[in-house]
Amino acid sequence: MNSSAWSAIALTLQLAATTTLILLLLGTPLAWWLARTHSMFKGPVSAVVALPLVLPPTVLGFYLLIALGPHGPIGQLTQVLGLGLLPFTFSGLVLGSVLYSLPFVVQPLQNAFEAIGKRPLEVAATLRASPWDAFFSVVLPLARTGYITATVMGFAHTMGEFGVVLMLGGNIVDRTRVLSVQIFDHVEALEYSQAHGLAAGMLVFSFVVLLALYALKPGEQRP
Repeated sequence: MNSSAWSAIALTLQLAATTTLILLLLGTPLAWWLARTHSMFKGPVSAVVALPLVLPPTVLGFYLLIALGPHGPIGQLTQVLGLGLLPFTFSGLVLGSVLYSLPFVVQPLQNAFEAIGKRPLEVAATLRASPWDAFFSVVLPLARTGYITATVMGFAHTMGEFGVVLMLGGNIVDRTRVLSVQIFDHVEALEYSQAHGLAAGMLVFSFVVLLALYALKPGEQRP
């Protein structure tokens, strides 16, 4: 592999790690609220979270490009704040990746929180544990498998992004050219051997991820 391929791999890993960390931090309170609330807004919020599952990534990337552009509402705000424009930057890729991978982190966490039920928290309350103490001492350990699933799925899904990152980040070497875009470039240039090497690596990576997730399921059923 040449230097541009290694650069794309490094940038993709950095993007996936950054996106997954942000999603875990933002997705935990959102998933907890969705698992516990009876609000009338639960349905609409759940639909917004799940929207990337059915929305073509190029559509999401297009509207993000418009919103973050010089005439978009977010773009005008970032310029006023002195942050510049986010399209065609690594920060823009992170924002797009967070939105596109949101359901792959929030939904496993929500399922894990719902499976815990109210009983463990009620017991913790009788022992005079504060809500924060109960969450960190009771909920998080019980939701461990959900966190593992969310982390792996969020990371793997970000690794394989194409439409959003291409629309929002373009194809700038060492700045926004991620692994999926690098493979596309090789195919477009009829460099099938180079494309095959990177694509095969992604295929093996995806298989290992799914195998690891399925291996967790028997452990969930043990008493």
